[in-house]
Amino acid sequence: MTQPQWLSLATLGGMMALFLWGRFRYDVTAVIALLAAVALGVVSPRDAFTGFADDIVVIVGSALVMSAAVQRSGMVEPLLQSLAARVRRPQQQMLVLSATVGLASGFIKNVGALAMLMPGAVQMARRNKASPSLYLMPMAFGSLLGGLTTLIGTSPNIIVSRVRQEMTGEPFHMFDYLPTGLGLLALGLVFLAVGWRLLPTDRRAAQGMDEAINISDYVIEATVTEGSPAAGLTVRQFLARHEGEIELAGLLRGDMRGEVDPDTHIGKGDVLILSGEPNTLERVVGADRLGLAGHDSHRGDSIGVIEAVVHADSALIGRTARRMELRERLGINLIAISREGETIANKPGNTVLQAGDVIVLQGPVETMPARLAELGALPLAERKIGLGSRKSRWLPIIILAGAMVAAGSGIMPAALAFFAAAGLTVITGALPADAAYKAVEWPILIMLGALIPVSESLQTSGASDVIALVLSELAVQLPAWGAVALILVAAMAVTPFLNNAATVLVMAPIAAVFAEQLHYRPEAFLIATAVGAGCDFLTPIGHQCNTLVLGPGGYRFGDYARLGAPLSLLVVIFGTPLILWCWPL
Repeated sequence: MTQPQWLSLATLGGMMALFLWGRFRYDVTAVIALLAAVALGVVSPRDAFTGFADDIVVIVGSALVMSAAVQRSGMVEPLLQSLAARVRRPQQQMLVLSATVGLASGFIKNVGALAMLMPGAVQMARRNKASPSLYLMPMAFGSLLGGLTTLIGTSPNIIVSRVRQEMTGEPFHMFDYLPTGLGLLALGLVFLAVGWRLLPTDRRAAQGMDEAINISDYVIEATVTEGSPAAGLTVRQFLARHEGEIELAGLLRGDMRGEVDPDTHIGKGDVLILSGEPNTLERVVGADRLGLAGHDSHRGDSIGVIEAVVHADSALIGRTARRMELRERLGINLIAISREGETIANKPGNTVLQAGDVIVLQGPVETMPARLAELGALPLAERKIGLGSRKSRWLPIIILAGAMVAAGSGIMPAALAFFAAAGLTVITGALPADAAYKAVEWPILIMLGALIPVSESLQTSGASDVIALVLSELAVQLPAWGAVALILVAAMAVTPFLNNAATVLVMAPIAAVFAEQLHYRPEAFLIATAVGAGCDFLTPIGHQCNTLVLGPGGYRFGDYARLGAPLSLLVVIFGTPLILWCWPL
């Protein structure tokens, strides 16, 4: 081996050691690797930042923005509620949730799809008096398998597409991954149908902020609008429609007041005083297209929602929001109130506030802290409150579909299609600009931009040829399926210790040269690399989806292997012939 090849391998080995050590975050480790490669002469100074201009960085960043826009639209929650109403057994619900998140992961980034459905899964677990651990790990594994079905489902697919384009002049297209990915997703769901018994049933998540604060139900004022599904229903039917998760504390119609009769029909223009948990109220308002009192939907991106508690010395005590003219004087809307031990049957704006009341306020983000101090209200620890937030329900779906058609049909390159889609979601207001920037996982993009030139040094120095030659010597006695399985297992073995994108950046060039050494077409080996890197079922650290469910599911490190090890074995056994069937050598 030549000196540049040794230096390239040494840089790679040092980078992997830093990843395993865990002293630095993965993006910082990637920057260290890039600086070391430049210092050693493995990467020229002129090429040091070429990775940040790569299409991969643009596609991944744009996919994250689109994922956030779809999540914000709230289109998935009603579907989830409908499925939950029809499927009652926890094991069946687990399968439905895993299949749903798997299918969604093909169209939005898998971690975004999982984050979108996790709250519903936890609510189902509470309703069934089951542990969330029954739902969350299978959902995480379903999201990993579902991400293998399309180009944008997961970062490894985008990277191997680029490698194929460099080798053959043609990248993988949007749905080239579908036959393999869909087959593996179906395999995973069949396994989870019986393998769920391997899950620990005694796991409980640590008490979260919601439980620690122990806030009782909120009360909101909502108006029945034209075309609302609630119009025409009786009060009893309306409550049954939402499975009794909310209470109708009051129904105001002109001068009509008093007790709510279960047989009263709800009509257009009626004002409903609803009580329930914030997430449940948000779903009801969205599903029944109710008008939320005080919600200004025509204001700019700087409008935010914050949760606060009324201090003992607050100017709000003994007064109502309407009397204080909060909206007119301060530009703040009172969206909801929660009061311990009491169900409020009055409009929030007409309710006399007390010390200890928890209130949800909507107003300009930049002035909200000063307004809260002026009113004597203390902001609580950050919690996601969707009441009063602007949402565009269909627009993100339409824009995403347009991007997929444009990229899949070859009308425009994938990078341009998804960058345009991300830009349109912000321009049209489907996603505020601040939310778009927050949705982008900058450490991932930094890692990709820094590692691309480092991984390319394996090719430019010839180190990947040497590694591929060693692997080909090992595989020379193996049949074709054995060579593909070798790459699949190698990628699967590395990804628990590296980020999955980093794994593909290292392994894809090696797999490509490996195929050349054996005189095979590269597609099957590249797909095997993407599958292996995307199937980390053994640890909570190899992929963000696994990390995301670690705390809420109350899992321990070793719990992942209990369910993940047999699933990994099945992926190798059945995935290898499936890859070869879809991509003949």
